Amino acid sequence: MIAFQDVERAALPPGEVLVRVAYSSLNYKDGLAVTGKPGVIRKYPMVPGVDFSGVVEESSSEAFTPGDEVVVTGCGTSETMWGGYAELARLNAEFIVPLPKGMTLAQSMGIGTAGFTAMQAVMALEDQGVKPGGREVLVTGAAGGVGSVAIAILSRRGYKVVASTGRTGLHDYFKELGTTELIDRATLSAPSKRPLEAERWGAAIDSVGGDTLAGILRTMAAGGSVASCGLAGGAALSTTVFPFILRGVNLLGINSVNVSNARRREIWARIMRDLPMSLLDKTITVAPFDKVIALGEQILAGKTRGRIVINLNM
Repeated sequence: MIAFQDVERAALPPGEVLVRVAYSSLNYKDGLAVTGKPGVIRKYPMVPGVDFSGVVEESSSEAFTPGDEVVVTGCGTSETMWGGYAELARLNAEFIVPLPKGMTLAQSMGIGTAGFTAMQAVMALEDQGVKPGGREVLVTGAAGGVGSVAIAILSRRGYKVVASTGRTGLHDYFKELGTTELIDRATLSAPSKRPLEAERWGAAIDSVGGDTLAGILRTMAAGGSVASCGLAGGAALSTTVFPFILRGVNLLGINSVNVSNARRREIWARIMRDLPMSLLDKTITVAPFDKVIALGEQILAGKTRGRIVINLNM
């Protein structure tokens, strides 16, 4: 049963660091968890909330001291470890990173797992040789958290970004983030009898999966790469091997959970370098904690825009 409950501090699971939570966020996984859908929570009782930021209250780890501002993004939280939809959270130091200088606690949750994943995807594409100045980069699920942050990062880096979305009425929002073109998601997900179609995309970041990912693969340019990081449109993938063996397309899987602490710090440093906080702020909506279940329904229905930050003190 998903419900708001009061829990004593002594009931918190063991861990090296106790954090007083200031903000959390709403990711697709959170929508599944708070609405009771399967696929996220693996054991009960569980406090949902994949991400959180706050201030260290107690610490037995040399890495953190009381008063430190810190960030946690999906590392098993809300799955096997209690998450951030609470006033207090306790976990081990290996899952915690310091709040980057120049970033607020609220902004860190405007990034959250979605933005962290977006940055991972950009870095994975660049590891494959993708550079600004080449062919267009496609971002699907553009109105969501991953898509919005990915567009902001890519546009800042100088890429020509095309956004794919079912919410074409948000044209001004996407233009502010830096897109050069907006296409309807139905264009990519439309069925085709052809294993390959005209080459267009030099790279893509896909948070949709399913028929959309199949459509992307058919239209990738030779040597292009797709970073796959979501399944909002379905987990099944019906495609052929032709994009891989005839065009040398790379399909890159992005896992934001099993990431070492050192690598997490690298990714947050890149976020601070490549994501303008002024652009991030355009994607953020702050909501009170008691609205999280209703907002969970909305994110599953594709009715949210950008990033939802949950204020635990509202």
